[in-house]
Amino acid sequence: MTKATQKLQVTQSHESAVLHVRLNAPPGNILDITMIEELRAVLREGAEEPIKALVFEGAGAHFSYGASIEEHRADQVAQMLKRFHALFRELLAFSRPTVAVVRGACLGGGLELASFCTRVFAAPESRLGLPEMKLAVFPPLGSLLLPGRVGRSFAEELCLTGRVLDAQQAQRAHLVDQVADDPAAAAVAWIEEHLLPKSATALRFAVQAVRQTSRAAFLEGLDALERVYVSELMQTHDAQEGIEAFLEKRSPHWKNR
Repeated sequence: MTKATQKLQVTQSHESAVLHVRLNAPPGNILDITMIEELRAVLREGAEEPIKALVFEGAGAHFSYGASIEEHRADQVAQMLKRFHALFRELLAFSRPTVAVVRGACLGGGLELASFCTRVFAAPESRLGLPEMKLAVFPPLGSLLLPGRVGRSFAEELCLTGRVLDAQQAQRAHLVDQVADDPAAAAVAWIEEHLLPKSATALRFAVQAVRQTSRAAFLEGLDALERVYVSELMQTHDAQEGIEAFLEKRSPHWKNR
């Protein structure tokens, strides 16, 4: 599988055992509906192949600024969130080791994608965070994924404050597994040493097994948080104001309701 879609570059290496997916919409590599659907198509196409590792990387200076803010508007958010969450349900079913190669900004939905991965490699200048709270919304996937990576207390701090970490802080928090000047090369070296000598079939079953105890809770939690986000949060003044203020490049005016 080697192709370029509207917003992705997809290649395979190591005798097709490694699938490389580059988010190709710089500078921000925004995870909008078009890119999300292209990612889902890649997963469907690769589902039956003997892939030993799936690598996500961003084109240009940044991994991803996150999901599309325009598509967070009240009249679009239900469709956007449904598709974004479907991507993660399909990643869970894909059941392959996943690796994120992070440079520059890795924010919001971008960090959620990286946090889902088996291993995260980051360049020293990387910045990682969940700034959704600054828009008066919360990160559904981040709320589910971060406690397992960084612990409940620090996950709460990141989700509640919108704090952005540098690569070294993220590594100390276990949000990043390795900081390297060339994170792509470090990722490939790790894959070559630890994954390529293994059976693709065994790796697939091992990924399923290690996530088995959290699978049901993740899927149930995602359904519940999606309903809360769309049916309750996005009906509030402040959530709508936060989105519009960001798009209009002005300070928000909260009414705390």
